[in-house]
Amino acid sequence: MKPPDKIIPIEPAPSAPEEIALYEIRRKIYPRAVTGLFANWRWALVFATQIVFYGLPWLSWNDRQAVLLEIAVRKFYIFGLVLWPQDVIYLTALLIIAAYTLFLFTAVAGRLWCGYACPQTVYTEIFLWVERKIEGERIARMRLDQAPFSVRKLAVKSFKHAAWLAIAVWTGYTFVGYFTPIGDLGLRAVTWDLGPWETFWVVFYSLATYGNAGFMREQVCKYMCPYARFQSAMFDRDTLIIAYDTERGEPRGPRSRKADRNEAGLGHCVDCKICVQVCPTGIDIRQGLQYECIGCAACIDGCDQVMGRMGYPKGLIRYASENALEQHLDASAMWARMLRPRTLIYTGLLLAIIVATAASLYMRNPLKVDIIRDRGAIAREAAPGVIENVYRLQIMNTDEKARQFAISATGLRGLKVVGVTDPVVVGAAGTLLLPFRLQVAADADDGDDGDDKKADDGHERKRHDDRRPKSGSHKIQIVVQALDDPAIVRHEHSSFLFPR
Repeated sequence: MKPPDKIIPIEPAPSAPEEIALYEIRRKIYPRAVTGLFANWRWALVFATQIVFYGLPWLSWNDRQAVLLEIAVRKFYIFGLVLWPQDVIYLTALLIIAAYTLFLFTAVAGRLWCGYACPQTVYTEIFLWVERKIEGERIARMRLDQAPFSVRKLAVKSFKHAAWLAIAVWTGYTFVGYFTPIGDLGLRAVTWDLGPWETFWVVFYSLATYGNAGFMREQVCKYMCPYARFQSAMFDRDTLIIAYDTERGEPRGPRSRKADRNEAGLGHCVDCKICVQVCPTGIDIRQGLQYECIGCAACIDGCDQVMGRMGYPKGLIRYASENALEQHLDASAMWARMLRPRTLIYTGLLLAIIVATAASLYMRNPLKVDIIRDRGAIAREAAPGVIENVYRLQIMNTDEKARQFAISATGLRGLKVVGVTDPVVVGAAGTLLLPFRLQVAADADDGDDGDDKKADDGHERKRHDDRRPKSGSHKIQIVVQALDDPAIVRHEHSSFLFPR
């Protein structure tokens, strides 16, 4: 047979185009219930945070709501403290304290805030508890979701969502109750008399709670929360993290309780996947630290239960630092490394800011004064030889009791306040806008005494009553003094104009 002159390669048939998803399709997670030390801590903080959140607006203080942030009137009532827009520095200090506290706790033990006190974690825990009570445990919930539509399935799901909505609406109502007196808000809600903004925020916060805690859950922590992305900047090798002891646990594998793991060549991990089943974000902590881990320690409780049943020491999954695992440090040595420059700096800054803020609040003057010159009447001659300036004085009494104030002026000889009732009464946590006039003789000077003064060249100046009036601006002070407390006083700088 004659061989072919030329071998022509056969090209493979083109393969079908491969589709690559830009986003991972969500796989619903069914967290398994777990009990233990850290689960008890989580529920303790759930109760503590919700008692504070739901209960605080119902407390009374001086015949008003104890904590009320009235944005419409620009006053924040926090028990006996009344903050005004001029006190925004305290809000700044509060945010800085919260930030440094978060940094400190993260540097010491990772995402403690996320795992125990974050509202997303707290309400997800509450909604999961409701789901378990109505639909059953993990396997029962999975079977219910996979079952075909039925009247029972509709009834169970409807009951669950009704319970979720009730919690969400009460949460939205409570949230708005911090900004509108909550009792009045409830009465107007019953009579369908809520304002548009109150209605919007009740509905918005209710739907946000319902959606985030009921449906999105771990998606908020994994994709929406920025903290998961920059937490690593606050970690170091001595930060306590939830860690799987690979050296002790591997090689993993199932076995019976009576089996000798040494003969089988196995580590302590029985590969039961309890740690995965109890995780609210569905990760496998045995693969190492992952940004999806919120630090809830559910895997520690689950693994400890299995270790106890197998007769192995607890702590296969535990709080530990990378250095502690690698260097086999005991608990005392590991905790000793908490006192390192990063944590000491955070602690020092935090304490300094807290002390400074507390001292500022303690020494805070309850009197605030603002003075504005009347631009419509700058300077005029009120009577022959008498010059008059017109001002507007705003007095803010931040105390929750009415006070009487005396108003005076200094800086020019013979300067007097005209057109003001003495004393001036300002109500509790009230403000008063007071127009008043200052008058002075046209030949007044800006000295405070009548003594002769000598010039640098040795010649004596003329006495005060011989001076000619000076045109232009002269510095003065407006003094507002509380009559019942000499310590409550304000000296506001202004100017008095003499016509040319």
